[in-house]
Parts: sequence; structure tokens; C-alpha cells
Amino acid sequence: MSTDTHAVSGFAGSSGLKQPYHLVDPSPWPIVGAVGGGLTVLGIVFAAHYGNYAALIIGLAVVLATMFFWWRDVLRESRTSGVHTPIVRLGLRYGMTLFITSEVMFFVAFFWAFFHFALFPDHVSGAAEAVWPPPGVVTFDPFHLPFLNTLILLLSGTTITWAHHALIEGDRRSLVIGLGLTVLLGLSFTTFQAIEYSDAPFHFSGGGVYPSVFFLATGFHGFHVIVGTCFLIVCWFRARAGQFTPQRHFGFEAAAWYWHFVDVVWLFLFVCIYWWGAGPVLAR
Repeated sequence: MSTDTHAVSGFAGSSGLKQPYHLVDPSPWPIVGAVGGGLTVLGIVFAAHYGNYAALIIGLAVVLATMFFWWRDVLRESRTSGVHTPIVRLGLRYGMTLFITSEVMFFVAFFWAFFHFALFPDHVSGAAEAVWPPPGVVTFDPFHLPFLNTLILLLSGTTITWAHHALIEGDRRSLVIGLGLTVLLGLSFTTFQAIEYSDAPFHFSGGGVYPSVFFLATGFHGFHVIVGTCFLIVCWFRARAGQFTPQRHFGFEAAAWYWHFVDVVWLFLFVCIYWWGAGPVLAR
């Protein structure tokens, strides 16, 4: 008998299950989510071409409902005895690692576009003496709101790490406080970015390649901050309910990994786009 067979047999004898893998129960959420995603894409087309937002609103509502109920089922499964075995939890870690890797490559595309035009500005206008940012573009002062948001995210990385160590030490009070501070810092970042966008000296449409790259890169990062904040809010409620233990807290770990990823991406955005890529004339 092979080593794997011995491991499976030993697991079956200790837990009553025939194997250490989680065979999920039939669920309606994959097909419902697919329908919601299709309606969302169709709704974007209708909204862009005909000004009809009905399909988009319905599609987004279906997607959000699917996310809520599907993840609710996953949380219930995680609290079911013997379902999330060590092998299943390892698979979840691999899945989250691959997801964050895919997100890294998502932002690599934006940085690639930015550096392409920043290092070869003649590809924008065709002029031999082209400059970057293009003439007429007034950039942000990197040491105004962007620097404040950098400090906010760095501090949030500290508070989420504090919460993680408190969880490992079994200090639930510090865990809840650390998570709560991280959520507040995430909301502060989003608020200041909204203020920054409202005062932007350029707009997404009609402004050329620089505004397009800027708003896509920083805007998608802002969206990731919102998603990460929602992730942490769920963890905050779960921490208050005592659903995390020093031995079993992958949901919190996944949220912390995601938040650190958001922090690192912002550091690259600040250094490369706001600071290095700033023009000689800065917005006041």
C-alpha cells in the first residue's frame, strides 16, 4: 500500500470520512453567478450604446447576491466538523496565492503601458522631441494627498499585522481593535482618493493617453482597496463572533494577504506614477 493510501486510510479512521478532500454539496450559485455575470456584461453594452441601465443593475444585483450567499455557504462549511481538513486548507492557500498572482499580473499590464509611454513619449505624438507627461497635462503634487494616502496604507499594514499577531496569541480584544483600525484606515484612503479625483486637473475622457493610464491604474487599485475593506469588515464581524482560533483562521489570513498586496501595489503607484512620473508643473 502506498504512503498516500496509508494517509487516507488513517484519516478515514480518525474522522469517519473516506478521504481527506471536500466534495461540496450541489449548489445553485455557480449557474446563478454565471447568469448574473452575463447580464452585467450585456448591461454594460446596453448602458454604453443605448443608455438603458436595467440589465446592468439586475446583473450587478445578481452577482452581489451570489457573492453573499456563496461565501456564506463556504463559511458554514468551514465550521462543519471534519470538512475543511488540512489538505483542503492547503488547497485554499494555493488558490489564494494563485489569485493574488493573477492580480499582480493585472497591474503589471498598467505599469507596462505607463513605462512604455513614459520612456518612449514619441509613441504618443510622433514628435522626435516629445516629452512625458504630454504637454498641457498638469500632474498631481505627489507630496500632497498621494503622500497622505501612502502613510495611511503603510499604517494599515501595521494594524493588520498587529491584529494577526494578536490572533495567534489568542488576544481577541486586540484582534478586533486592530481589524477595526484597519477598516477605518481603508475607508479613509477611499475618501481621500475620491477627493483627489474630484480635484483632478485632467479627466479620463478626451485627455489622451496619460489620463487613461493614470485613472485605470489608480482607479483599479482604489477598487481593490474597497474590496479589501469589505473583506476585512467581514473578518471583523467573524472575529467578534469568535470564529477565528490561533489554529484555524485562514479567512483572516487571506484578507491579510490581500491587504498587503494592495499596500505594495500602491507603493509602486506612488513612486512610479505620482513621484517619478510627475511633470515639471504640479497641481496645487
